[in-house]
Amino acid sequence: MDCSICSSLPVILRPPRNTICGACYDGAKCLINLINKLQSDKPVNKATINVASSCKTLMNASKWIIDLKNREEELEEKIVYLGEFSAAFRHRIHTDIELKSGFAASRSVSAHRALLATRSEIFKNLLESDGCKAAPIEAITLPELSHEEVESLLEFLYGGDLAEEKLEKHVYSLALAADKYDIPYLQKFCERYMFRSMNCDNALDVLEIAEVCSCRTLKESALDFIVRNMDEIVFSSGFEAFALKNPHLSVQVTRASLMDAKKNRPNSA
Repeated sequence: MDCSICSSLPVILRPPRNTICGACYDGAKCLINLINKLQSDKPVNKATINVASSCKTLMNASKWIIDLKNREEELEEKIVYLGEFSAAFRHRIHTDIELKSGFAASRSVSAHRALLATRSEIFKNLLESDGCKAAPIEAITLPELSHEEVESLLEFLYGGDLAEEKLEKHVYSLALAADKYDIPYLQKFCERYMFRSMNCDNALDVLEIAEVCSCRTLKESALDFIVRNMDEIVFSSGFEAFALKNPHLSVQVTRASLMDAKKNRPNSA
């Protein structure tokens, strides 16, 4: 039977709180009996005090778990509530601005001025125009993004999240857009993804993006990863192209590798 306490299902899909399995019921019954026994009028001795202290700790832990579950439920409710705003983007409800890709023959994507202005200082400045001198902007062109990337950018701006497959596909473009259009939360979001997904195949790309976006912590992590996997990365097919495109970063990789070798070199007699 599904249990509202020990079930592995997400909170939003769990059964009602009064639905528990036999094991959880027996455990709760034992705890109640123990607490009632400790609260009886029997003489108090040292062992009883120790048991009571342990029971109090257990009760505090139980209360903490319940509070944590309640907070998790509140968070789930908040996510659902905020998700309704994303529906305004998906269904194009009362949109008043168009975003266009810089790619030829690419269709525009409808959005809301207020949303763009609150998410990006750059968009806010673009949209603020003196009505007496110039007509309001009807469309914004993002020349560096494809149509899919524009849609992914807007999906994130509305919902604060992005599906894993879209993030994997567009993370570099979105990181550059976050830097260009001053969207700090998106930049941190992309940084965290690049950090946790770094491997020998993409470390050079991460280093390049970190340099362009001035992400110091991510750049240091990428350099450290490259140095630790120097043999595999330097002899990969992409290193030569990377070195030709980014000679200054190639110098930094070489220096970091030499410094690491010097640090790990055994002291001579």
